Amino acid sequence: MIKAVLFDLDGTLADTAPDLGHALNRQRIMRGLAAVPIEHIRTEASAGARGLLGLGFGIKPGDKDYDAMRVEFLDFYAERLCDETSLFQGVTELLDQLDVRGLRWGIVTNKPARFSIPLMQALGLSNRFACIISGGDTAHSKPHPEPLLAASNTMAVSPAECVYLGDDLRDVQASLAAGMEPIIARYGYLGTAAPPESWGARYLIDQPQELLGYL
Repeated sequence: MIKAVLFDLDGTLADTAPDLGHALNRQRIMRGLAAVPIEHIRTEASAGARGLLGLGFGIKPGDKDYDAMRVEFLDFYAERLCDETSLFQGVTELLDQLDVRGLRWGIVTNKPARFSIPLMQALGLSNRFACIISGGDTAHSKPHPEPLLAASNTMAVSPAECVYLGDDLRDVQASLAAGMEPIIARYGYLGTAAPPESWGARYLIDQPQELLGYL
């Protein structure tokens, strides 16, 4: 019996790639580089600053300029958090149906609260979710199960009574480790790892409202 639905944010609930990409491309243009096309941005958007800085500049955590570039990227992103970001088509209708059915829903994201909370406000959802667990709210981030377990505890629902919808391998890994049913949002960003069919989830959906069929 499913009593609650948890969502990843970037690439699952909202298409944040345009504004994330704007921050990255602002950095590139400042340095005389061409903008990265949005289709390439989307494949790395779920990995946040780490993935996008790797895409845009070929740098990774531990490299000489990484920390300064990350701070700059996040500051640029904060300035334009929800200019082009929008809920994926069908998400509004899905959330409405969850409310009608009396199913609680929440968000578990690695996105820091500095961004996740104001973004949810800008999207008009700040008074609707039962919980939001952001990056930094727990000692570990996904793919560790701790954020998902924190969410189920906040909602007073057992992990076995929750499903988690996400668009990244780490979402499936976290779900399985937490004892939740993972569902893959195949309409999301998906990254460049192995095909989502190989991630270990039993269910994949191509549109948000397909989740209702599973529930």
